[in-house]
Order: sequence, then C-alpha cells, then structure tokens
Amino acid sequence: MQYRVVMKIVGVLLVMFSTTLIPPVLLSYLYNDGASGPFIIAFFSTLLTGTVLWLFNNDVSQDMRYRDGFMVVVLFWTVLALYGAIPLYLVHKPLLSFTDAVFESMSGLTTTGATVLEGLDVLPESVRYYRQQLQWLGGMGIIVLAVAVMPMLGVGGMQLFRAETPGPMKDTKLTPRITETAKALWYIYLGLTVACALSYRLAGMSWFDAVAHSFSTVAIGGFSTHDASLGYFDSAAVDMVAIVFMLIAGVNFTLHFLAWQTKSLAAYAHDNEVVVFLVGTLAAAVFAIVMLGVYQAYSDPVDLIRQGLLQTVSIATTTGFTTGGYHWWPSFLPVFLLLLSFIGGCAGSTAGGIKVMRIVLLYRQWRREIVRLIHPNAMLPLKLGGKPVSDTVSNAVWGFFSLYMLSFAVLGVVMSATGEDWITAFSAVAACLNNLGPGLGDVAQNYSSVSTWGKWVLCFSMLLGRLELFTLLVLFSGAFWRS
Repeated sequence: MQYRVVMKIVGVLLVMFSTTLIPPVLLSYLYNDGASGPFIIAFFSTLLTGTVLWLFNNDVSQDMRYRDGFMVVVLFWTVLALYGAIPLYLVHKPLLSFTDAVFESMSGLTTTGATVLEGLDVLPESVRYYRQQLQWLGGMGIIVLAVAVMPMLGVGGMQLFRAETPGPMKDTKLTPRITETAKALWYIYLGLTVACALSYRLAGMSWFDAVAHSFSTVAIGGFSTHDASLGYFDSAAVDMVAIVFMLIAGVNFTLHFLAWQTKSLAAYAHDNEVVVFLVGTLAAAVFAIVMLGVYQAYSDPVDLIRQGLLQTVSIATTTGFTTGGYHWWPSFLPVFLLLLSFIGGCAGSTAGGIKVMRIVLLYRQWRREIVRLIHPNAMLPLKLGGKPVSDTVSNAVWGFFSLYMLSFAVLGVVMSATGEDWITAFSAVAACLNNLGPGLGDVAQNYSSVSTWGKWVLCFSMLLGRLELFTLLVLFSGAFWRS
C-alpha cells in the first residue's frame, strides 16, 4: 500500500470538495439567513486539511495501484462525510449532535435520503440547499469528477473509476481515455440536472425549489426542502416531472451517452436491462394502483393513479420521494414496495439496490438450473443481450447477491440489538443499504428516534450500499493488506 500516494490524492479531493462550500455561503448572504459562519469555518477547515495533505506528499511521483484506488474511495467517502458534517454540526438551526450531523451528511453523499431533521420548511435556505447539493455531488460520485483532472497530478485514474463506478460492468469505458469518460459522465449528469430544474420550474416550483429538487431527483437521493417532500406542492405536473427524471436517472448512463452520441433512442430499445427495468417498474406501479383501488385507499381515481405511480417509481428507483408516505398503504403494499427497492435501478445509474442486471442474470441462472433438472446433459450457455456470460461474471453475481442478503440479515439483527423493534430495525437497514431513505415503523417519516449506536450502524449500511459491498469489505480482508 502506497500510503503517501493515497494521502496526496485525498488531499487534492478535499481541496476540491472545499470549493463546494462556497455556494451555501453566497446563498446565506443572499437570503441573510445567518448561517454563513459554519459554512465559512467548514470551508477553511476542509481547504486547510486538504492543502496540508497535498503539500506534505507532493514529492511523491509513483503511479497509483489498484489497491490504492480502493483505499482512496473508501477513505475519501468516510472523510468527506465527516467534513461534510461540519456545517450541519456548527449551525444553530437545526441543533444537531455530532452523530446526527454525520448521519445527515452520510445520507446525503450516499444519496440515501434518510433524514433526522424535522421542520425543514423553517430552516435557513443555505442549510436546505446544502443538503440537496450533497446528494447531487454524491449521485455520480465526486471521485469520478476528480478523475477528470487526475492527469494534471500525474496520477492515473482508472483505479478510482473501477472502484467508484456502480454496477457489475466496471471495466466498460464510454471513451478510450478514462479522463474523457469522466467528463462525458458529468456532462450528461449536468445536462439532465439543468433539464430537470427547468422542468420543475415550468411545473410551478420556485427557482430555489426547482434547482434543489433537480439535484436530488437526478441523483436519485430523495432529499427535499420541505417536510412534506413532493406532497408540499400538491401538483400533478410536479409529480410527472419527478417520475420522468427518476426513470431517466435510473437508466445506465452509458446508454445516455450512446443515445446522445448517435442521436438515436435505439440504444435503449436494444438493452435488455433497460427494458426489464422500465417494464418491471411500470408493472409494479399498475399492480400497486390496482391494489389501492381494491382497498379504496383514495376516493379520487385520478389521485389514486397519481399517488400509486409516483410512489412506486420513487421506491423502485430508490429515490425516496413521497407525497403522503407509502407506509400507511393498506395490506402488504408497504412491504412489497420495500422489497422492490432491493432490485433498484440499472447498473451504471445513480440508483441503489442490487441492480436490475444482476437480477436478470440471477433469474436466467435459476431458470437454467430448473431446465437442467429435466435435461441434465443439455448444453445451456448463459446469455445476456445475445452474448454469452462467462462463469467469472455469473459467480461474481452470485457472490454479490449472497453477500448482500447476508449483510442485510446481519445488520438487521445488529440494528434490533440497539433497541429497535423488528419492523423498524430491518426496514431501516433495507432502506439504508438500498440507499432508499424512508423505511417502515418508527423510521417511516424520519430517523430522529433511532439511538446513537443505531445511527452509526445505518451510516455503515449507507456506505456499504453506496460502494456496493466489495469496495468497502475488501478492506477487512487480510489478503488485501498482505498482497
């Protein structure tokens, strides 16, 4: 392990992150909300730490190795959550403990959307904006943004990209150079954010709310500037904008790049994962709407369709936006939606969960094993998109799935040991591991009632889900440190 190389890169990344604290300062002065002080302190603290780490290791010239990439990603996300919590901890409104501030910061950066805050509507505008900005930065991964400038530092970026990029297709490049890949991802990300903000504005939101919600929509985060989330606006137009952009953000960004490059939508139609994702999500929404109608949950048919569609898409894409909360829906529907969040969006998207591609591969393996029971001598190659899938990939998918379920079970038991009831404990872990946000039981509205130890367990769950298990857990392996 090249520790000085790691420290140098973390220092540069912290310096970059410090610049993102400038907009909340300016916004605080603009609205005169009295919260500029904590953001200024956080800015200089982050800038100073990053500068010191960079200067003391600036003479290092070695290339970063693959193991170093994992260390940088995990270390940076952990450090970033701590430094991102500084303004939330220092600000006078709201008054947060250190644990609550880190929880809120981690939830934002991992695009989980779980919150301990109440009374969002009366918080300083700079604080409300800052939460949204954290999600936007975490959506694609601030490290991928940093990769675009790594050549200036004389450090390769492919190791970072592989460790940070979500999904099983980590080695896929959009362009021949990793720098251009990172830039392409962020151009698409920025373009979608601008389009979403303009759409929200046209739907009736103020500019402040439009920009803030575009951040959390494209990032599939779910934070809102209001306690009632999207229900505050009570607008069908706002709901439709959210639905469209949640679905877009749940699609592999590689396909967005190909569609933009070829000026054609054929890339989406020919991708099996996207078809399954869109058809499956809409089928789940239709099922939820039908069941809501059977149980007469809404008196107005239009409202029934609107609420059923919005909240199903929100939970299925692991965004976590709500209008009235899905936890009070009748019968098994709340559990159905929570289980749906385990699937999540497409690989290479900003969504959480296991990812549709893995579920498709698992389904085809299950089906193949059933056929083998009938025809034990048959040659049954596993294919995806008409191409054979290697045993290495299929074994990796099985390993990920089993570890994901094991992590959920173990963390759920640990969470229940902190004093939470079983519904609250396991739904909270599911919501944080899937980077969803709202759970069931006592965490249906917010996480303020969770114990201090419980919040740290959930912070670990958020990070574990955001980095897709292996990137984080590899650091707990003895082989990682020995090799």
